[in-house]
Amino acid sequence: MKPLALFGGTFDPVHLGHLSVAWEAAELLDAEVRLMPANVPPHRPAPLASAEQRIAMLHAALQRQSRLSMDTRELRRNGPSYTYDTLSELRAEQGDRPLILLLGADAFAGLPSWHRWRELFDVAHLGVLSRPGVGAVLPSGLQTEVATRRVDDVALLQTLPAGKVIELAVTPLEISATRIRELLASGRDPRYLLPCGLFDDPALLAPYRTHGSIAL
Repeated sequence: MKPLALFGGTFDPVHLGHLSVAWEAAELLDAEVRLMPANVPPHRPAPLASAEQRIAMLHAALQRQSRLSMDTRELRRNGPSYTYDTLSELRAEQGDRPLILLLGADAFAGLPSWHRWRELFDVAHLGVLSRPGVGAVLPSGLQTEVATRRVDDVALLQTLPAGKVIELAVTPLEISATRIRELLASGRDPRYLLPCGLFDDPALLAPYRTHGSIAL
């Protein structure tokens, strides 16, 4: 059974930086990867686009490929989007299938600020998306927690449902959703920062073209 990997974010809007690292992670892990838009992220302001608008953008971005898909369960949940709750729900659905939470290196370093963060290892592996040869400085509590959980062999993740940490060297594209929103609000066209499917329907990017202020 292939692992199921989850890549969360506001996707406000989804851009090529999101898609490229998700695609590379899917290849490195030989996994199904689901992009999971957050409802009310606990650590940042609410998205500018509505849940329905972000779903429409993701649907357009994910056309004509089969490796990446979308999971909208957090958008159907009231209140903050806590990752532990989502992974617990998926664990109940998926049985012993390996689950992998994909995180950027900076997000991983901030893991101790997350809700029930130590219990995440009970329900999933963690895949840390990092630049080749570059590692984040981890707080001491996190270093202690992951010291015995680190693995280098992707195949090992396929034999266990949860509990390990693996670093995945990917090629990050330095693309900022904030900058994209600024460009759209000023009437410019971020043509090569966004997936081409978002330009097929002018309504998809309307939330950013019709607002004078930018959600940072």
